[in-house]
Amino acid sequence: QVQLVESGGGLVQPGGSLRLSCAASVRLFSIYTMGWYRQAPGKQRELVASITSAHFTNYVDSVKGRFSISRDNVKNTVYLQMNSLKPEDTAVYYCNNFQLNWGWGQGTQVTVSS
Repeated sequence: QVQLVESGGGLVQPGGSLRLSCAASVRLFSIYTMGWYRQAPGKQRELVASITSAHFTNYVDSVKGRFSISRDNVKNTVYLQMNSLKPEDTAVYYCNNFQLNWGWGQGTQVTVSS
């Protein structure tokens, strides 16, 4: 069973930055497309960003130009650099395999508030 451990969330003021990390306990991590997802209170979970094995990236329109996804295949870790944060970015953030559902970790809470 794959274990996904997210970290790096917190409380930040609008305009601030956070860097999220997600460590995956899986063999051959490098071959998988990974995604960062978020779920705000009362809303469905949504895909925020994805990164392929070749490091091609894709973003939901609402975070383009502000968020950046990256990966370290040696550390089996995927990152989400979040800049210019807005209150509407407040959510629990999760990572997962983009194509296969490995199950959800505990997530990391991001709260953007003054």
